Amino acid sequence: MIINLRKYYYPLYKTDVLVEVPDEVAEALLLLHRENNNREKKIWYHKAYFSLDCEDGIENAAIGWAQPSPEDYMVQAEEEAAHELLLEHLQEALATLTPTQARRLHMRYMLGMKYREIAAAEGVGTSHVSQSVRAAVKKLRNYFKKQKWTREDNY
Repeated sequence: MIINLRKYYYPLYKTDVLVEVPDEVAEALLLLHRENNNREKKIWYHKAYFSLDCEDGIENAAIGWAQPSPEDYMVQAEEEAAHELLLEHLQEALATLTPTQARRLHMRYMLGMKYREIAAAEGVGTSHVSQSVRAAVKKLRNYFKKQKWTREDNY
């Protein structure tokens, strides 16, 4: 197939330059040309030419064109792996708590209940609940330190 380089690379080729290329290359160039035209039309439609109060590339992100780099994918994968490991460690540490401490800790931090709500649900005093939750947090903290899972131990 014969293509005109001026159509695809105008600033570099200001006159007609005809080149014969395989059909696959011509199709790829045509698709790229269409994508660029669509992108320019979206930028014009959304008036996302530039932004004075944001960093470079914010316009692309606002319209949905920002693609994470391979490094971003690697960082995200590492963060997800670290998060999974932390959840495993937390599950192991929670197993060291008494059932009452685990239940009250869950009610306080996972369900977002206040100490007085937990106390009312269990029929005990508020101070008992707060002491139990504080003791559970302290026990978890000490377990993490003992296992050397804290951030200070990792750096």
